[in-house]
Amino acid sequence: MADVLKEQIYIIPLRDVKKAPRWKRSPRAIKEIRDFLAQHMKSEDIKIDASINEKIWERGSEKPPRKIRVRAMKFEDGQVQAELAEE
Repeated sequence: MADVLKEQIYIIPLRDVKKAPRWKRSPRAIKEIRDFLAQHMKSEDIKIDASINEKIWERGSEKPPRKIRVRAMKFEDGQVQAELAEE
């Protein structure tokens, strides 16, 4: 795999998820994370790790967390990989 150009830890607020219907909140949270990373890492090619998905869906589709801490790494080929940041 290519070398890491940039590595950053973000705390992504998911408060806009409340605007979605109750049964769509976790899918909306995943889209919010993808949009946040696309804007801040300047890339459209974003891979979200399964650990983030499990954290979002931990309490079901109606109650995602209010914020999530993510480690994002951008590689030379422009791909961004995101994983859950350890506390």
